[in-house]
Amino acid sequence: MKDALPPSLIPGLPAHLHLVGAGGAGLSGAARILFERGHTITGQDAVATPFTEGLRKLGIAVGSGPSPSKLPAGTGALVRSAAVPLDDPQVVAAQAAGLPVMKYAELLGKLAPAGRGLAVCGTHGKTTTSWLLYYALRGAAAAAGRGAPRPGALIGGTDRELGTNAITPEVGGWFAMEACEYDRSFLQLAPTGCVITNVEADHLDYYGTLEAIEEAFARFADRVDPNGLLVVGTEVPERVTNGARVPVWRLGHELKVELSGEERGCFRFRLIGPGWATPEVALAVPGAFNVENAALALGLVIGLCSREWHLEPRDVAEAAARSIGEYRGAGRRFEPWGTIDGIEVIHDYAHHPTEVRVTVEAARRASSGGPLHVLFQPHQHSRTARFLGEFVESLRGVERVVVADVYGARKHIDAVGAGAEELASRLRRAGVEALAGGGLQSSLQATLERLPSQSTLLVLGAGDIDSIQDDLLEALSLRSTAQRRPVR
Repeated sequence: MKDALPPSLIPGLPAHLHLVGAGGAGLSGAARILFERGHTITGQDAVATPFTEGLRKLGIAVGSGPSPSKLPAGTGALVRSAAVPLDDPQVVAAQAAGLPVMKYAELLGKLAPAGRGLAVCGTHGKTTTSWLLYYALRGAAAAAGRGAPRPGALIGGTDRELGTNAITPEVGGWFAMEACEYDRSFLQLAPTGCVITNVEADHLDYYGTLEAIEEAFARFADRVDPNGLLVVGTEVPERVTNGARVPVWRLGHELKVELSGEERGCFRFRLIGPGWATPEVALAVPGAFNVENAALALGLVIGLCSREWHLEPRDVAEAAARSIGEYRGAGRRFEPWGTIDGIEVIHDYAHHPTEVRVTVEAARRASSGGPLHVLFQPHQHSRTARFLGEFVESLRGVERVVVADVYGARKHIDAVGAGAEELASRLRRAGVEALAGGGLQSSLQATLERLPSQSTLLVLGAGDIDSIQDDLLEALSLRSTAQRRPVR
């Protein structure tokens, strides 16, 4: 048996990279791929996260707490997440030493293999669609047969089955990557193919207007390789795609969905494209929005891989559709936390009104019909202020809402806005039972006080609200045990 080839360093990157913000979904995944490719990786993050713990288990040194003023010996470049300011002590130290300092998005562009990068961007659905794209690519590679390289991925959420947020592709393999529009980060990429899920007003703290957001997406569409493919959702404005130099397949036009059934919120459908159709796709993740996410991923894979590997589109369609049915979800995306005493607990990263609305709708369809309660941690004071009315509409109709204190990410630019009490007050005026719960622990207690058996609890937010998982489940378990204890 031949020895495996040693890993090769990624061209254009030094042997040792130091990552500040290494506990985030993006940089932690990049660290995994860089480490597998033979780079020396060190990192720093303000707090320990499951991502930093995962890196430490690989043997990567990651510090926690405020950044020290010194860099690890041998550092050749520093990479910072978008949340890390330029006055971070280690960023300042790297600049003073004349070392390259880059943002995560620039690193992502260097990680993507030339001619093999497939990006997923949009206001909502990026993480799930990126994983669906990876699964479809994996199926397509199997259809291509022996010799087809394994695809890779770098995605802003952990696949619950695979237990990772990053997979190193084999040489020549496609690479699915989640591309973020915040800070115009995605303009660092030049993908071969791209999915744009939707375009709505968000990150207005940075962009200011919806028109500016649409302009950024249009610039990104123009960066897709003219020999590739751009696949877009029904809510992507034509302004975004009008200037694209690449063929465009739009859901509802070149791509059409035929629904064929639903069970507990999980849909079955066929996708019909130019000269081909998939067999029935049976999704294992709930939500009507996931039909569109899956259709977009399938469209890109069938369109590119059938041409790349000289396969019949129907053969790629069959394999990709079967593989997509194996996807069971990503961490923090409609993630089941457990069912105790008839109370089903589901967590979702939803932090935009549209995401909250579709998650509530999915929970209604997936549940057994009991009352629906929500514990919501808004994300950023500015977003809360701009979308107060929309959040009220998204949560209208649930039985009760506890609003935790706002998670103030990017505080250095999020100086003004609304808080939990403003949102709770607006909900009460709209006829929704709601209160501001304060910090996470007091909000948890307020939620438990009125949470009945045989109900569903949605825990929503993109901040650190997931940190209450163990406390919540333990409290429910203790309450259930106490209720079952016989009276003497």
